[in-house]
Amino acid sequence: MKSNTKMKEIAIIYDFDGTLAKGNIPEHGLLQELGINKDDFWKEVKQITEETDSDEVIVYMHLLAKKAAGRNIKITKGSLNNFGKGSIPFFDGVISWFTRLNNLFNNDNFTICHYIVSSGLQEIIETTEISKYIKKIFASKYIYGKDGTIVSPGVAINYTTKTQYLFRINKGILNNYDNKSLNAWVPMKERPVPFSRIIYIGDGDTDIPAMKMVRAQGGISIGVFDPETWNDPSSQKRIYKLISEDRVHYVAPADYRDGSQLDIVIKGVIDRMINENN
Repeated sequence: MKSNTKMKEIAIIYDFDGTLAKGNIPEHGLLQELGINKDDFWKEVKQITEETDSDEVIVYMHLLAKKAAGRNIKITKGSLNNFGKGSIPFFDGVISWFTRLNNLFNNDNFTICHYIVSSGLQEIIETTEISKYIKKIFASKYIYGKDGTIVSPGVAINYTTKTQYLFRINKGILNNYDNKSLNAWVPMKERPVPFSRIIYIGDGDTDIPAMKMVRAQGGISIGVFDPETWNDPSSQKRIYKLISEDRVHYVAPADYRDGSQLDIVIKGVIDRMINENN
């Protein structure tokens, strides 16, 4: 017989680029379609960002639109959606990961909910094959004109603004615009998803504020890395710093297959959360 007790949500929040999928989203078809060299593009983004003292995410979104217009290539929401339907290189095990965790832990008292908080383009992420498993995608996105083409960036999520989305999930405010409710005081015990039931998974520097926030508020932060880059000294240094600077509780390769190190860690963390919140 089903319990009348309201189910408690355990939220797993993921970065996207470098966490669930390899590389940066625009590099998986979009830059190639525009005839842009990825190294030159990111170098130009950084140069403009520094010269104009601007936000790097807004700059990259603006530059993408500008270069498309300069090449007479029409970028619409639909055309961006098509890139999400293409060959996004997810890490091993990602496609089956969500169903496996849901089947293992969802019951009358607890439910596992998955979220993405990313600087990448929402228009691409929302049509990937994993989007159906995600309760809410918070990502950078454009505003479009009547002709369907880009007018301007509408949402630009950078490494520090990611933290506001942790509180949106914590308070159950699953939109970008409602700042009144976001800033309203709500007792911790009345919030739909307390930080003690939040897990954040990210891959590095851009996730540090979010990792630190979740950790400080009583949740669990997990750092992942591309197994193929482990022998790169810069990759090792980045992981070393996440641990030494007390940013994360656990570090594991971005291998989401059943029985992997990450799989065992996340199962242990969820099981502990369930035991502590019964």
